[in-house]
Amino acid sequence: MALHRGGSEKDRTDEKEFGRLALNPFFGEADPVGSMTSAPPRHRLPDRPLAPATAYQVVHDELMLDGNARLNLATFVTTWMEPQAGVLMAECRDKNMIDKDEYPRTAELERRCVAMLADLWHAPDPSTTVGCSTTGSSEACMLAGMALKRRWMKRNADRYPSRDARPNLVMGVNVQVCWEKFCTFWEVEARQVPMEGDRFHLDPEAAAALCDENTIGVVGVLGSTFDGSYEPIGALCSALDDLQERTGLDIPVHVDGASGAMIAPFLDEDLVWDFRLPRVSSINTSGHKYGLVYPGVGWALWRTAAELPEELVFRVNYLGGDMPTFALNFSRPGAQVVAQYYTFLRLGREGYRAVQQTTRDVARGLAERIEALGDFQLLTRGDELPVFAFTTTPEVRQYDVFDVSRRLREHGWLVPAYTFPANREDLSVLRVVCRNGFSSDLGALLLEDLGRLLPELRRQSAPLGRSESEATAFHH
Repeated sequence: MALHRGGSEKDRTDEKEFGRLALNPFFGEADPVGSMTSAPPRHRLPDRPLAPATAYQVVHDELMLDGNARLNLATFVTTWMEPQAGVLMAECRDKNMIDKDEYPRTAELERRCVAMLADLWHAPDPSTTVGCSTTGSSEACMLAGMALKRRWMKRNADRYPSRDARPNLVMGVNVQVCWEKFCTFWEVEARQVPMEGDRFHLDPEAAAALCDENTIGVVGVLGSTFDGSYEPIGALCSALDDLQERTGLDIPVHVDGASGAMIAPFLDEDLVWDFRLPRVSSINTSGHKYGLVYPGVGWALWRTAAELPEELVFRVNYLGGDMPTFALNFSRPGAQVVAQYYTFLRLGREGYRAVQQTTRDVARGLAERIEALGDFQLLTRGDELPVFAFTTTPEVRQYDVFDVSRRLREHGWLVPAYTFPANREDLSVLRVVCRNGFSSDLGALLLEDLGRLLPELRRQSAPLGRSESEATAFHH
């Protein structure tokens, strides 16, 4: 969540200059001039109430300046659901998920979602798999990391805490920023495998080489937000099997399946990445990404109850009932969990397969047509996650990816441009995320707009340049 400061001096000046402007007369419910005296202040509570229609219109008008979510090709988050799902969410937004005694059916739907995911991810015994809903994958990753650290602490109770026993977590440099937050918040050393050449994610052997007696686990990503590629979870587990055979170190794997865990089970059924691999201890996913639910809901599952230390589970006597909870948040609406169950029920396996295949087909087709323009080369083609990254060819010197991103924004398209991390800081790319609701027709419109821009971009004498903050501000 963004960290905001109070109103600045400029805000206060703007308020003095513009705050007395009359509101639209039609905002008045009965008397057209009744609300024309002044606009409400923006950085302090107004002295008097506003009519609901007036308050709505003031907020609504300001939000028109936001980008169009359907044209946001930067985000993985769901931007379209069926009207029926919206109705269900509205009916449940006043239900507090934490109050399972008062809302037992909402709690039951959460339990069913966990069981469905356990079955989908081939848990040894889905009926005994433990899991929970979260506000998104970031919270789910935090919970999984906490479980890994606590299990390591119990195994090393004879020497932790001590100066010589600092826990570490191994991951690729391409992980989502929530893993860096976890390591900072929970005082874990982040050991990151850099990118090399055309490998833009974790290398299994390099990851195993970073492990030692203080490693709480290795994170494998299905798939990488930088380019949409799957990390080789099976090969990672094999490398750690070899490490255990040589050294005795038994390192668990957590699969960050924020997006891919809701793609691979339907489109890549032969790919073994989940609980079929004995070394996979836990998996998370974002229900609000390719789980096809509005934000925010995520899921965290552990292979067995033994993978989740009991001391992390709190049993709370709350509003008349005793309940186990494992979460960083407490109160939150049940709407997203209900929407997840609705979507599972609505689509089933065949429905999810059809939706995800369509999205992948759109991504692959659009990637090929962008490559055919001649100015761009593809890093990935949308054949794993429905996501592809591309950059300009070496022959293009008049403009760069940041110029393309800026010009597409003029047409309403939000296509991020960013620089890769170590050791590929030399590479800057554009990335397109295709989601349900981004149709082939919208893809054709994007291609048309890009084609119209290219003659102008080619006439530039050189790239317009960008500041360091622009090159690194996008956090995938």
